[in-house]
Amino acid sequence: MIQHTVMFRFDGTAQERAAAADKFRKALLELPAVIPQLRSIEVGVNINPAEDYDLVLVACADSMADVAAYSAHPAHVAAVALVKPVIKARACVDSEK
Repeated sequence: MIQHTVMFRFDGTAQERAAAADKFRKALLELPAVIPQLRSIEVGVNINPAEDYDLVLVACADSMADVAAYSAHPAHVAAVALVKPVIKARACVDSEK
């Protein structure tokens, strides 16, 4: 099992960043129902204003090929498009679980 962990930092005011995180979170949580390679997904929105990153997602898939299929799936691409203009930073770790 592959654990795909990604953190996002958004650009804008605290309010704009929170709105982007909420919108992205809602879109991400819909993905397991439409992407067969995606076993699960958890999404957390940062509530600590002293930290820089706004959202973290942890998705699980059976293999790196499945992670690639999830990443390229049109539903995932559409979810990312919702926040792409305001993504300031992104960090990713893929690990075996």
